Amino acid sequence: MTQRTDLPSDTLPTTVRDFMAAHVAGDDDGASSFFTEDVVLVDVGETLRGREQVHAFLRDAGARFETTTEQIGARRVDDTHAVVTVRLEGTFPGGVAELDYRFALRDDLVAELVIATHDA
Repeated sequence: MTQRTDLPSDTLPTTVRDFMAAHVAGDDDGASSFFTEDVVLVDVGETLRGREQVHAFLRDAGARFETTTEQIGARRVDDTHAVVTVRLEGTFPGGVAELDYRFALRDDLVAELVIATHDA
């Protein structure tokens, strides 16, 4: 099931837009520059802490499979929280997934990112 974008991307915080652009482009160094030093990332129950650990995770996850990413939803929860929903298609098991990237910001950087299956 595909969801339409709730809000235009330009209503998202700049940090979130810029992170997603770098992440989708495969620029892991660029994407990591938007994290706090003590960032926490949760992905499928795995919790990673710190910019270096999160950077390594993103780099390794991107190298394992070929994917295409389409943003299909976006919403600003409040001044420091936003959710971006993406549809991934690729060579990973299952081949298609819709994921929510749930951002918590601090000082205009990503302090927490939870990546979870999108609940339609």
